[in-house]
Amino acid sequence: MISLAYPWLLLLALLPLLFLAGKRYGKGEPVDAPVIPVGHWLSGMPGVSTQGRRTPRWRQLLLLLAWLCLVLAIARPQHVGEQVQMPVSGRDLMMLVDISPSMDERDMVIQGRSINRLQAVKRVLDQFIDRREGDRLGLVLFGTQPYVQAPLTFDRETVRTLLLEAGLGMAGRATAIGDAVGLAVKRLRDRPQEQRVAILLTDGANTAGEVSPDKATEIAAAAGVRLYTIGIGADSMIQRGLLGSRRVNPSRDLDEALLTRMAEQTGGRHFRARSLPELEMIYDSIDQLEPIEQEGQFYRPVTELYVWPAGTAVTLWLLLSALRLLASRARRNESGEVHHG
Repeated sequence: MISLAYPWLLLLALLPLLFLAGKRYGKGEPVDAPVIPVGHWLSGMPGVSTQGRRTPRWRQLLLLLAWLCLVLAIARPQHVGEQVQMPVSGRDLMMLVDISPSMDERDMVIQGRSINRLQAVKRVLDQFIDRREGDRLGLVLFGTQPYVQAPLTFDRETVRTLLLEAGLGMAGRATAIGDAVGLAVKRLRDRPQEQRVAILLTDGANTAGEVSPDKATEIAAAAGVRLYTIGIGADSMIQRGLLGSRRVNPSRDLDEALLTRMAEQTGGRHFRARSLPELEMIYDSIDQLEPIEQEGQFYRPVTELYVWPAGTAVTLWLLLSALRLLASRARRNESGEVHHG
């Protein structure tokens, strides 16, 4: 649909006629050329006259057409497209993933094959990211130090790619849970208060960092950030060695009491993922706890079209200028021939 942003400016198209009528009836003299009422700064335009000098009819028409195109351009014609649904309104969600070397423990099983904890997290988070259409997602990776791998963005594909590229030990060999939470809060605190969510996944206890987990939890609660904590790792597994096999607890370093306290103090929940199916169920539960809000907002894309009439006006003006220059040279040549003769 074509529309005008300022349709009332089309009234300017009548100015040449009004000026012509004023000259004709105000002085009682016929005027052969329509004169556009402009200041002295345009008096040199072809077909524009302050004295009513006779102008060829075809030049009058071209000048009038240029004026009409100029008026149409300043009225800003636009093409308004069909309604398009805006991205749904969702959460600002930071995912905090532990990539310390302990995440290399191969106590997760998929189709009878053992994989390490980080591989399991990547597999489940890949599906979780795919379902969070409308959310701004961010990714914090942490070990001895945390860093923002992906800032909050609607670009889920980029977040997924950066997650899959994460490697064990990239952030150091210790686990700075408090620093990771503090960094996430810093990124979330300027977002709408009801949409600030952080999901912390780790397999150990806090062993590094400048901010304690309890202090980081206080900061998160004050900023209105809900923490969902996930402790990953099996309760027992068979470990084979030179002296035979023995059953061990690969999650002996996991501080579940801390993770539970952090979640409860911020209005979130703590989850325990002992296997890949449990981890999948946990992220399904978070999907239900933090639903995406479907607001159904729409907008119409607008394409500006004023460049076309403006370009036409400039082209006509250049054409008239060139014709005027040629006519002027022709008159000088004729005058020179008569004088020479």
